[in-house]
Amino acid sequence: MTAPPATTGPARHDADHDFDLDRDGLQIIRGALLPGQRATMLQAAHRLLASPLTQGRDRGPGGNDGFRGVLDLDEAFEPLLDNPAVLAPIAHVLGANLWVLSSHLIALPSHTDPATRTVRTPDRPGWHRDMYGVTADLGHTNTPRMAIKAAYYLTGTGPDTGVTMFLPGSHHAAVPPVIAPGQIDPPGAITPRLADDDAVLFENRTWHAGGLNTSGRPRIAVMIQYGFRWLARVDDPPLRLTPDRANLTPVQRQLLGTPDRAADGSLALGSGSAALAAWLTKHPPTNR
Repeated sequence: MTAPPATTGPARHDADHDFDLDRDGLQIIRGALLPGQRATMLQAAHRLLASPLTQGRDRGPGGNDGFRGVLDLDEAFEPLLDNPAVLAPIAHVLGANLWVLSSHLIALPSHTDPATRTVRTPDRPGWHRDMYGVTADLGHTNTPRMAIKAAYYLTGTGPDTGVTMFLPGSHHAAVPPVIAPGQIDPPGAITPRLADDDAVLFENRTWHAGGLNTSGRPRIAVMIQYGFRWLARVDDPPLRLTPDRANLTPVQRQLLGTPDRAADGSLALGSGSAALAAWLTKHPPTNR
């Protein structure tokens, strides 16, 4: 018997829900980008995607395109490194001992068929946790909160633009979400309703999936992941934003990889997180 076509399932839009990182595993940051920043970054994204550059290139099935390590590829993305609108709430949750684990530009093509989301994971269409290696080794129950990602949607956030879907509360789930036959989203899945300059924060344990993009154009997003400094970084080696650049602030140097060393080169445990610890005393975790 032929299986019924996949449908989008019970997912809903949440317009004004007050999501909380601790309770829901995600949080919306209103006005995370300053005026003009999104347009400048979108132009840079189009330049990179149209280029023959292979450094960090990240292509996938279904026409997905993008780059890992995008902070190193165009100066237009540099404001995202230590964007206070997202760095403050993240660091107040995780603490000051952080750096950037990844900076990922993702171009999600437009499709009209929900089945396009089943290409890689037919039993759980696109739904996943980040840092999957941790869960594979430790199991769902023992996977800790180790990183938080900030997602910016450069092509806008209108209906059916492929904004990331989330399963609130799933960061505490002991088992993967169950998806009913003929559906592609689990019960309770939501698509947050965002303004174009908003960002979404979500932790590594929160189950999420790329939404269905039927807008007629690629959905271009940048996702910056911040995690503990004892975690391995997943981006390609830095090209331009190296920690010894003279014009970088102490916080930027930390996020890019300042070691725990004193001025004479000797080991100084904890010094590598001192910059962000001091910065946090002046930046409350409130959304502007």
